Amino acid sequence: MQMTVDAKKVLEKALTLPPMERAELVEQILSSFEFPARDEIDALWAKEAESRIDAYDQGKLKASSASKVFDKIDKRKKK
Repeated sequence: MQMTVDAKKVLEKALTLPPMERAELVEQILSSFEFPARDEIDALWAKEAESRIDAYDQGKLKASSASKVFDKIDKRKKK
């Protein structure tokens, strides 16, 4: 399915946003969809997040700032 002209304009504008704002936009758009598995997926992500926090607290996992992660993504995208 092809995007409409309006959708393409929105996408072009969205791609100019900083990484954190793009991530928030994606989350807001995904949240607008209602589907049965959404609650299950959210619960699994919450469990994963708690597991990662526990691993970090125990010194088993190192942290990276979001800005560093998104900078890496942007650099890969530009290649």
